[in-house]
Amino acid sequence: MLVGLAARDLAMTRFAVSPLWEAVASVRVVKRPQQFPEHLAWYERVRPRLTGVDWRLFADLVRMPTPVIPAFLCPPPAMSQPTLDVELATLVATSAEAVRAGVEALPGPRSSRLAALHADPATELPRLATAIRGYADAVIAPYWPRMRALLEREVLLGAQRMATDGVHGLLNHLNQFVRLEAETLTVEHVTLAGSVRLDGRGLLLVPSVFIGARVWSNFDSPGQPVLRFPARAVGTLWERDPTPHGRGLARVLGRTRAALLHELAVPTSTLELAGRCGLATGTVSQHLGALREAGLVGAHRVGRFVLYARTTAAEALIAASGAGAT
Repeated sequence: MLVGLAARDLAMTRFAVSPLWEAVASVRVVKRPQQFPEHLAWYERVRPRLTGVDWRLFADLVRMPTPVIPAFLCPPPAMSQPTLDVELATLVATSAEAVRAGVEALPGPRSSRLAALHADPATELPRLATAIRGYADAVIAPYWPRMRALLEREVLLGAQRMATDGVHGLLNHLNQFVRLEAETLTVEHVTLAGSVRLDGRGLLLVPSVFIGARVWSNFDSPGQPVLRFPARAVGTLWERDPTPHGRGLARVLGRTRAALLHELAVPTSTLELAGRCGLATGTVSQHLGALREAGLVGAHRVGRFVLYARTTAAEALIAASGAGAT
């Protein structure tokens, strides 16, 4: 697909994180886990939690293997870090025309639940929001702090790239299926083709955990055009072992600091580190301070959160000690 960008579009390019989109995209993993090997550990953990959760209407709207997802199901986030409740409120306020168009775009037979949604969106949309909330509470909420930290790290890296290389540099390093030449953005989709102009609406970039290997876009519907792309290092989210495998690193740094470095493969807050390692937050802060002084850990503020991550020196140390393997 060819996307025409004007100067105003480039100036209005921004990032956002979307918990609703992660819930939508994760349904594809639950339905076809073998197609997403990087998320198999997550799937095995959450599958039992869906017992007793009525999310059938939600599941009807996210079909596999079709790449079609109704646009109204994942509206563009109006803010950079919306909560799921905020996004569900937007969903419930969707116009009847948009809901019906989304249902009609789905291929194949229409279930009785989809027929009811098509016939009476005002009544069925709140029920859909309840179904999504129940699903997300079961399979997304337990992991959302780590997911959010990884996504916010992706936003931070994108902002740094834009600061040094401009929007052109950002878009040309975003994903292998996206490239910008002059004022034309080429987005390679499996099924979509054609051309569109953004007409000054700008571009919303949304990193995603569950999106898979390719990008997803929505350039035609009302609101800011959206380009969703895979975040990096998503496989590290589901690592089970909270301790490093390299005994040598633990002998040099101590078991606690070696364990903290192991956890910081994904940018993480002090509170999250404390929970994962079974330590007091004050203890974690002291060890992080020592690791920062040694040049092994860096800190980045994202909104009201401070996220810690390993530096390149720490990565080299871990690789040399063999502690990074899981």
